Amino acid sequence: MSARPRGFLHDWRPRAATVELLDQAEAIIDDVAPEVGAITLRQLFYLLVTRFDYEKTERAYKRLCEALNRARRAGWIAMNQSRDDGSTVLQRQSWQSGDEFLDAVRGNARALRFDRQRDQDRHVVLWCEAAGMAPQLAAAVEEYGIPVLSSGGFDSLTFKHDQAREIADREVPTLALHVGDRDPSGEHVHMSLSEDLAAFVAVLHGDPAHFELRRIAVTDEQIERLHLPTAPPKRTDRRSFDGAATTQAEAIEPRELRRIVREAVELERDAETHAAVLADEAATQAALLASLADVEIP
Repeated sequence: MSARPRGFLHDWRPRAATVELLDQAEAIIDDVAPEVGAITLRQLFYLLVTRFDYEKTERAYKRLCEALNRARRAGWIAMNQSRDDGSTVLQRQSWQSGDEFLDAVRGNARALRFDRQRDQDRHVVLWCEAAGMAPQLAAAVEEYGIPVLSSGGFDSLTFKHDQAREIADREVPTLALHVGDRDPSGEHVHMSLSEDLAAFVAVLHGDPAHFELRRIAVTDEQIERLHLPTAPPKRTDRRSFDGAATTQAEAIEPRELRRIVREAVELERDAETHAAVLADEAATQAALLASLADVEIP
């Protein structure tokens, strides 16, 4: 039988050093989560490094992961306050009754969303290297109707091909804002993504000039301005890299990353066009709800 914890821990008694670490982690979560949502373990690690001078080593990161795992099992920290994504559930939606379905239809009418990029000069997407960051980035750009894309690390060939087909079929150019690590892997992810998408778009009878991939984080300017923690490139990584040090995107404070992303998006949006879509959306919601008010299941 495995010695690792399983299920909930009801009598966990951590050491004093672990209690101190968890107190610091909880202080960070309480400060950041209300604004940006659940943060990844790697983000929490970097916040501990910058705010509490936590040791910046892989060994220390693993110690944090182990402490958080046990703390969540013991109920010290809520399950939804940090992210360790990696699972998928595929299930078709079903209903208990016609009335339940009708309630859902009314709920969908209240939540109706038009394409909030409608009539804009460019279609914007946000691409992030770390899949665990996608939910908080999605929350940052939700009001603009901008999709957040990530398949984690080097994106799958199928995923890139599908995105290229959408780019080729669009009537307006596509701008992909990219959030990725400043290290050899992150640079090659960015290069691979740019080259593959442009090549696929061309073959799919699109215009490669109608696609732009723009890195908005991490940049050398941000590393210097934000005093981000860095590490030398790994000696075993032989890929070309023009930087003197490496930095992960999750080293950027979540609030600052949210600001960077929203600022980049707002530079591409026409405010009057956006407001017109919102007004049309609200009017249609009201009309749908009025038409559904007296509908009953026979």
